[in-house]
Amino acid sequence: MSFDAYIPGATAVGITYKDGVIMAAERRITLANYVLSKTGKKVFIVSDGVGAVCAGMISDMQNLVREVGVYTKLKELEVKRTLKPHAVVKLMSVLMFERRYAPFITQVILGGIDDKPKVYVLDPLGSVISDDYAAVGTGAEMAVGVIEAGYTPNMSAKEARELLLSSMRAAIARDSMSGNGIDILTVDKSGIKEDEIEA
Repeated sequence: MSFDAYIPGATAVGITYKDGVIMAAERRITLANYVLSKTGKKVFIVSDGVGAVCAGMISDMQNLVREVGVYTKLKELEVKRTLKPHAVVKLMSVLMFERRYAPFITQVILGGIDDKPKVYVLDPLGSVISDDYAAVGTGAEMAVGVIEAGYTPNMSAKEARELLLSSMRAAIARDSMSGNGIDILTVDKSGIKEDEIEA
């Protein structure tokens, strides 16, 4: 069996809308054709106004987000203000690039509100791409197809949530490495909140 068979699957999605960002990831954790867990958490609050969803190795996600969260909090205490998402994503990018010879095996979507709502996609080496929406993981092709068909720049929170759920359900239906419910993270001017649904 090739090494690729042991890379875990997942689906994570981030979508900007008029007043914020909504992100989600499913809960299934797999290794090759074995389901390790049906309750994995791939959605993380990084700081008061920044969230992240990931696809890849759970331990790498947890360590990366924990490290970025600590450095973010230290910087916020130093400058006495909340860091914007573009500063947090730059920090995450540097940490990932520093580990390029033994990289974090995770793809990340980080979201928040800078001058406007934004999502950023990071690959395991720390490359950063800013966009209006993104999908990563083994179910990304199915999810992004649904998003592209229904996305408009000034969507309401309700429309963005419906599109997000449609894209996640499409990925779960077609990707055997994704499933077992959806964790959702919403970032807007009122702050950041989590919820979950059974899919």
